[in-house]
Amino acid sequence: MYQPLHQFKAEFFKALGHPLRLVILEQLVTGEKSVTDLQAALGVDQSSVSQQLAILRTRNIVDTRKDGTTVFYRLRDPLIAELLELARSIFNNHLIDTQAMLQQLATTDT
Repeated sequence: MYQPLHQFKAEFFKALGHPLRLVILEQLVTGEKSVTDLQAALGVDQSSVSQQLAILRTRNIVDTRKDGTTVFYRLRDPLIAELLELARSIFNNHLIDTQAMLQQLATTDT
């Protein structure tokens, strides 16, 4: 019933379906970062950051570069940054629509 491309897309979006992974990706939009950098920026323990990065890496959303003992993570495709920005625009539009609806409800209740 589903084609392999549909399964691929579903797995891709599933990988984006965790708040910490989204925050990590937003951090990586500005450039590569180590686990330590991400941990400090997010105030999250190292194991949580590493676990989420492993999922993003498995789904080929982030890439790594090793410098000595430090592993740096970066977005594999710069279009991920555009996808996050587009999602932000969609959510903003949704919020604007919701606010307008709430204002309309408030004026009709009185």
